Amino acid sequence: MKTNGKLPVYVAGFFAGFCALLMPVMPSFGAGFEWQKQDKAVGLMKDGKLVWKFNYDSKLAPKPFFHPVAVAGGAPLTWQSPPDHPWHHALWFSWKYLNKINYWEPNKEGVPDGATEWSNVKVDTRPDYSARIEMDLQYRPQKAEKPVLTEKRVVVISAPAADGSYQMDWAMAFTAGAEDVKLDRTPIAGQPGGVPWGGYAGLSVRFARELKDVRVEATADKGKFENQRYGFSATATDYNGVIDGGEAGLAILDHPSNPRHPTRWYAIADPKQPFWYINAAFLQLEPYVLPAQQTITLRYRLIVHPGRWTSEQLEQKHKQYSSEPATQLK
Repeated sequence: MKTNGKLPVYVAGFFAGFCALLMPVMPSFGAGFEWQKQDKAVGLMKDGKLVWKFNYDSKLAPKPFFHPVAVAGGAPLTWQSPPDHPWHHALWFSWKYLNKINYWEPNKEGVPDGATEWSNVKVDTRPDYSARIEMDLQYRPQKAEKPVLTEKRVVVISAPAADGSYQMDWAMAFTAGAEDVKLDRTPIAGQPGGVPWGGYAGLSVRFARELKDVRVEATADKGKFENQRYGFSATATDYNGVIDGGEAGLAILDHPSNPRHPTRWYAIADPKQPFWYINAAFLQLEPYVLPAQQTITLRYRLIVHPGRWTSEQLEQKHKQYSSEPATQLK
């Protein structure tokens, strides 16, 4: 059959009709996503539901935080300011003690003895629904004028994948002021002044009370589960459970350049309250003294995902994270 290089009319018509049938079921990139921009808050939405939201209004909380944090299209995995610990701010970073001053929780007057302040917040939201957040932070005793510690923070958030997962790459550079800074925590049981609930400080997640059938996975042995807590060293951990009828989790990966890598982890899994919590606790076993004018950098990758991850999956994700260029602070 001669066609002069062209499809016969009936073949071309069939092909065009077939393509037309396919087109309605082929989603466009980013379908259903939109940015929500408010005064001192930025969030990503999927079909009218928040995927994540970054809040940096000091009138709302004494630290900047993310809430909600969810698999795209899913239920929130985080809990902001729960009644049992109102100073838990969903996904947030907080020191416990700097030179014996408490920056973690409020005093009797309702404010922490140590003030966490921030400025120069820049949020770059992109057309592909990824984002980059930059900010400067200062840490000082409430009655002091000069900070004992300053921080440059960058959080790079990927666009959600087809399964609703995405990652947050945190990079934080802390520089001591004119004097050494002792980064400390409440001692753990078995140490002088230690308590069963000691050992936490740093990057933390307080999970939603609706989370059920909670499991903690890691790339190394988690050790004993005592007082509803784990304390262990690993390159990565995954905190997961069932929420709104589906399995979902949040993994945290420790960058190999971090001090005391592989880091310690502090995990609470108490269904009675309920109390679901994970902390990248590099101070868990002992404090860290940062010399005057010196800098320490902490990097973590958080991955919000559907399903439950195995230790093998965590190993694979950590290997990938370790091989990629580190998030730059400039």
